[in-house]
Amino acid sequence: MKYLDRLDAAEQLAVSLSAYRGSHPLVLAIPRGAVPMGHVLAQRLGGDLDVVLVRKLRYPGSPELAMGAMSGSGWTYLNPDLSAAVSAQDLAKEKSYQLEILHAREIGYFQGREPMNPQGRTVIVVDDGMATGATMLAALESVWVERPKKLICAVPVASPHAIDLIKPWCDEVVCLEVTKDFIAVGQFYENFDQVEDAQVLNILQNAHLQG
Repeated sequence: MKYLDRLDAAEQLAVSLSAYRGSHPLVLAIPRGAVPMGHVLAQRLGGDLDVVLVRKLRYPGSPELAMGAMSGSGWTYLNPDLSAAVSAQDLAKEKSYQLEILHAREIGYFQGREPMNPQGRTVIVVDDGMATGATMLAALESVWVERPKKLICAVPVASPHAIDLIKPWCDEVVCLEVTKDFIAVGQFYENFDQVEDAQVLNILQNAHLQG
């Protein structure tokens, strides 16, 4: 399956999530790529939109390879097969770098407001795809500790490994395609342009003004 772009993927996800229409779900998008998708889902399902701040931890020398991920609280997941070869010094340096980005995004995206509270709500965490599942796992963990009523992972495409990794952390996984032929998320999109911070902020501001 190949999607025209993220919005096309979001429209298809919205159909698979239609059972939640009318339940006023909280859609939490992983920045930056999934934020336009989250906006579509929130509109189609009659829910609220916000972001969940997590960052991939890059393997030294291979920035596209995730050796793990961390949330804004500092909670960290490490892939044991990859992180075992990384020195404590390199790991600490990468975590410090990503934590700085997370704090900057917290200031930039929330603009002084409080993040929307997941407690007691049906929460849908969306991303544009899962290769390793590390980033989604960190996102789910950060929401799970807030005691949502139901926690759902929603992605257009994922590897089998990623699905197995995140399943214990949520109540339901909605994935349109699970495939072993996974090199990078962008291979499943005809248009996979980068989403910029300005676009994320504009979407969030409009969503909260309308809300």
